[in-house]
Amino acid sequence: MNRKAVLGWCLYDWANSAFPTLISTFVFATYFTQAVAENPEKGASQWGYATSAAALAIAVLAPVLGAIADRAGPRKPWLLALTLCGAGATAALWIATPDPSAVQSALTLMVLGTICFELGMVFYNAMLPEIAPENMTGRVSGWGWGLGYGGGLAALVLCLVLFVQPDPALFGLDKETSEHIRAIPVLAGLWMAVFALPIFLWTPDRPGNAGVGYGEAVRDGLRTLWKTLRTIRQYGTVLRFLIARMLYIDGLNTLFAFGGIFAAAAFGMTGEEVLLFGISLNVTAGIGAAAFAFLDDRWGPKPVIAISVGAIALIGLAMLVVEDKAVFWGLGLGIGLFLGPSQAASRSLMARIAPEALRTEFFGLYALSGKATAFLGPALLAFVIDQTASQRLGMATILPFLAVGLLLLWGVKVKRA
Repeated sequence: MNRKAVLGWCLYDWANSAFPTLISTFVFATYFTQAVAENPEKGASQWGYATSAAALAIAVLAPVLGAIADRAGPRKPWLLALTLCGAGATAALWIATPDPSAVQSALTLMVLGTICFELGMVFYNAMLPEIAPENMTGRVSGWGWGLGYGGGLAALVLCLVLFVQPDPALFGLDKETSEHIRAIPVLAGLWMAVFALPIFLWTPDRPGNAGVGYGEAVRDGLRTLWKTLRTIRQYGTVLRFLIARMLYIDGLNTLFAFGGIFAAAAFGMTGEEVLLFGISLNVTAGIGAAAFAFLDDRWGPKPVIAISVGAIALIGLAMLVVEDKAVFWGLGLGIGLFLGPSQAASRSLMARIAPEALRTEFFGLYALSGKATAFLGPALLAFVIDQTASQRLGMATILPFLAVGLLLLWGVKVKRA
């Protein structure tokens, strides 16, 4: 095993963790609903519809780009372009002033950042089987997720110390116009760009296909994708897994997107409290991802996914009915233990069952499975909130996605490595 290559690959999880942690979940999403939008309920609804729009774009683009990349060869040029674009869009969220007039520009940048983040993961994930020994796929995937949660934790702590707690604000930032909060996306964008460098410097890429230009790669990639989609039933195990993941990951993504928003609305948490909650959650999530990484290689990824998704569903149900903030915190720490394993083991399972010659394409389909119905979770949640003015009832729509996905996963047959 090339340890430097593996470390470079894992550090990309550390780098891109800034986006879901600081933007999608704990900081900017809460700021948007509480300060930018007209009111928290309307803000949650707008955020939900924008998240759905991003998911729809990703569902369309991910398998197409994956197929093209399989034909073109190298993955890192795609990853570099998407990383830089995503980091730029994230930093540009500085313009989201605490006024409803900033809603459209904030949501547009958030959607662009989300698309770049998720499409970048297609190419990043597809590199896993090539840098990890076959008997260590689960561990390397888990280490990546563990470092990702570590990066999210470090970014949250830095934001708390530099921007949220100081009074008066550091660096001459004006709290009246929320500059101390608007500076956090700038930090996130820089974090993504700087800590992504090791994967481009240390981790080898596949060679290019000699004589294949990008025009030909596009045509061949689209033809291959169409052929794969027409014959997908030949890959029965992959198909069933992708459908199962499509559902349970939709529930998890919706949980991530609205966890901080729900905590602020249902329990009256301040922005600082939401940050502290996020820090605590990242600690347990990192521990869970690292601990379950060894069980992935020992038991196989399927049992790890089943245990994790089942536990998240049960603890999530309890979180929706409790009224005490301290109990909510305790349940949140428990749910964190299973967040990393559910995703790391899913990536590991896909790496084991994807055909080698079509790996990036199949990780494009993997991204598709995470986004094909991903507009449904946030849209259903937003619709229920619109109709009932209850964020608890809205969050309850997550549970059926987890339950049905878990049932479908049960029939997936996986060979041991």
